[in-house]
Amino acid sequence: MDADQDLRSTVDGLMDGLRADLERLARIPSIAFPGFPPEPVHQAHDLVVELLRGAGVERVERLDLPDTAPVIHAEIPPPHPGAPTVLLYGHYDVQPPGDASLWQSPPFEPTPVEGGLRARGIADDKSNIIVHLGVLRVYGGRPPTGVKIVIEGQEEYGSAFDDHPPTDPERFACDAMVIADTGNLRPGSPTLTTGLRGASEVTVEVRTLAEARHSGEFGGAAPDALLVLLHALATLHDAAGDVAVAGLRREPWSGTSYTEEEFRDLATVCEGVPLMGRGSLGERLWSGPAVTVIGIDAPAVDHAASAVVPYARAKLNLRFHPRQDPREAQRCLVAHLEALRPFGVALTVTPGDTGPGFEAATDGPAYRAARGALREGWGAEPAFAASGGSIPLVNGLAKAAPGAEVLLFGAQDSMCALHAPNERVLFDELRGAVIAEAAFLRAYAAAFGSGS
Repeated sequence: MDADQDLRSTVDGLMDGLRADLERLARIPSIAFPGFPPEPVHQAHDLVVELLRGAGVERVERLDLPDTAPVIHAEIPPPHPGAPTVLLYGHYDVQPPGDASLWQSPPFEPTPVEGGLRARGIADDKSNIIVHLGVLRVYGGRPPTGVKIVIEGQEEYGSAFDDHPPTDPERFACDAMVIADTGNLRPGSPTLTTGLRGASEVTVEVRTLAEARHSGEFGGAAPDALLVLLHALATLHDAAGDVAVAGLRREPWSGTSYTEEEFRDLATVCEGVPLMGRGSLGERLWSGPAVTVIGIDAPAVDHAASAVVPYARAKLNLRFHPRQDPREAQRCLVAHLEALRPFGVALTVTPGDTGPGFEAATDGPAYRAARGALREGWGAEPAFAASGGSIPLVNGLAKAAPGAEVLLFGAQDSMCALHAPNERVLFDELRGAVIAEAAFLRAYAAAFGSGS
């Protein structure tokens, strides 16, 4: 039996146990957001530690940081001098389930769906923890490379851990890292995510009157704060829907992308409504900017009075090119808004949080090994894609290990409804990811041994 077939057979023999452990983990409502009980988060932490120890990992440590759920750091030393070390990352916390009435089954009761399981967090990111666990079991706890395992518990909300790795570089030193918080563009299509857009927030507000005044008596001359704000927001995009803020980077996208039909379905675009912007979907989603109004303060329609609105405020979310400096991108948006004077009224613009994007170098030995490994996992040629979302820790880990190649792949897929009702994971994706990660460790160790 050849090595590839032997690996696939080994993973097939592990799948029942991996599914059972995934169900155990997915039953825990490990939501690390304010207002939710901390006990389930710690329960999930303890279960992951138990599973790692059961898979043969002897050195498992707990890293405690201020106001942050505990981080699991585990390590298996290299099997011999000269062998590489690979860092495996995931997170055991999950998003809140949101409106329970939109779920087809209780969000923390793993429920069978066609080809997989449904539950909150079962794809993002508990399936990927199980991928790492499966790889350890494939090798009986003795993989062909050194392994460092980092599983955090507050990725979805953000924590002090995002900025910690560069302050403790020895702990995170490695030759390559697998960030298992992504997945395939579509089920069965092996995908390496090579770029992440950066993210920033800006708040813009307008005060025109000390208090509301009768719209019949004063409307037509009294400056309406909401109208001022709406005119300002309308300048952020051109007539086609492309971002019209000067200085934001945009480049053509050369990798794979969604079809328009896939995207319309994933984004739940209403029938007859056109998409925004021009250019390829990859360019609009990944290598170009996006500005979204994510919140607005204005009188509610159901309780509206016949009065000129004295005050209005909006919160904007900016996504920008992976290689653009985050402060520069935020300054471009702030400068655009501050230069406006709708009806002669100045705006108050307040910059908020901002975080960098990430773009991977794809020409090293880890990427060469990964291409073959993903082909082995899914039986198809892998493609490069990017993500409009952000994973803040990626940059922290990259700064801690600046020479390490960064690979992003895993058991999720873009159609799994992560962060949405009825999130699910497919068993074929879980199996493929375990095979791919195990094959990657084998191929990467061999590449180091051959000096390539």
